[in-house]
Amino acid sequence: MESRGTKREAGEIEVAEPGNKLPRPAPSLPTDPALYSGPFPFYRRPSELGCFSLDAQRQYHGDARALRYYSPPPTNGQSPNFDLRDGYPDRYQPRDEEVQERLDHLLRWLLAHRGQLEGGPGWLAGAIVTWRGHLTKLLTTPYERQEGWQLAASRFQGTLYLSEVETPAARVQRLTRPPLLRELMYMGYKFEQYMCADKPGVSPDPSGEVNTNVAFCSVLRSRLGNHPLLFSGEVDCTNPQAPSTQPPTCYVELKTSKEMHSPGQWKSFYRHKLLKWWAQSFLPGVPNVVAGFRNPEGFVCSLKTFPTMEMFEYVRNDRDGWNPSVCMNFCAAFLSFAQNTVVEDDPRLVYLFSWEPGGPVTVSEHRDAPHAFLPPWATWAHPPPHLAVLARWKL
Repeated sequence: MESRGTKREAGEIEVAEPGNKLPRPAPSLPTDPALYSGPFPFYRRPSELGCFSLDAQRQYHGDARALRYYSPPPTNGQSPNFDLRDGYPDRYQPRDEEVQERLDHLLRWLLAHRGQLEGGPGWLAGAIVTWRGHLTKLLTTPYERQEGWQLAASRFQGTLYLSEVETPAARVQRLTRPPLLRELMYMGYKFEQYMCADKPGVSPDPSGEVNTNVAFCSVLRSRLGNHPLLFSGEVDCTNPQAPSTQPPTCYVELKTSKEMHSPGQWKSFYRHKLLKWWAQSFLPGVPNVVAGFRNPEGFVCSLKTFPTMEMFEYVRNDRDGWNPSVCMNFCAAFLSFAQNTVVEDDPRLVYLFSWEPGGPVTVSEHRDAPHAFLPPWATWAHPPPHLAVLARWKL
């Protein structure tokens, strides 16, 4: 995934330093796309370090028990006709969104495997640890016009940890989510149930419960510019028929979207939704997104595969489209900004990076609750050997 063009180091885009002795203004980072339109930065092809699963009770397991297998319907030219409303709400167990998981599951994996990391503890000391979804939000920020975000950052033993904080606006939206939007969220999970089987070579069984507590997560290593990355993201399924069975190139991302009926609708889809699909799949190296397009009645009427590396072609000639170089250059600039801001090694000290559309990224400093997010067990010098005990803690 390296660009053929000139490599651009992440620190090239810097916040200007005042040239006089006046009080230094609060640091900030601009987000205007025009500032990040240079060559595509170096991005190391992601490699999978390991995985973990979360079960129906959201308990952690350091294995692949929750991995599902891609099993699409026969391609006979007919509509799949999946009923995405089937089972709602009777066979639906949504995850409790009031529980703030932060980085806890990823930290459990890291505690069990940090001694086995290539490069040893020294590599981890210079790395950034976070969720893939947090990086996705950074990639799309230069083009986002509706939703802001907050990222909490702390440094411990040299490692920079990034964890998303729910903004007040996002919390209000979640608590006042209309019934139609809740049903649309269910439809996305239901589509996965129609497309995935529990074992390779077996047909999917869409008659069971849709439980969004269950998840299979891949843990990956990469590097953006001069920033080593260790991040984790949920994986929908693996394709047993993929050209390579080596993760992450065997993984498949599943999405749903409404049916398109006009060139204008497709253009809007390419500009907005496809940007988020690209960012989410490009970061972990997932090669394909399979989309189910639903009609107003909630039935999937067609399937389409979008290769991740070809998504940009849909907007390349669109003056109002997005550019992968802008996304990655901004992400690299933010990581440099965060690394230069979070200088004190203290898990109780939190720097809160905040952004709202139309403005710059700003930062504020906090200590302890409610902003501190690294749990005490993750910062012990000698973590307890029985991680199964930790998995039962309600953190």
